[in-house]
Amino acid sequence: MENPFKDINKPLRAVPPELKSKVMNDIAIAKLLMELAELFSYNLGDVIETVMNKRDKK
Repeated sequence: MENPFKDINKPLRAVPPELKSKVMNDIAIAKLLMELAELFSYNLGDVIETVMNKRDKK
């Protein structure tokens, strides 16, 4: 097995356009899923802060 750290100082190789577009598409889908999950989940820090502020006012 070759040492992968020997390739660190070498120049980068060109990526095929098909592979690049597939990776960029996968990243876009992952970002979309993360944003959708954020819409339908609670921001726990904000919830805790709101509860603590309401308790202090009473």
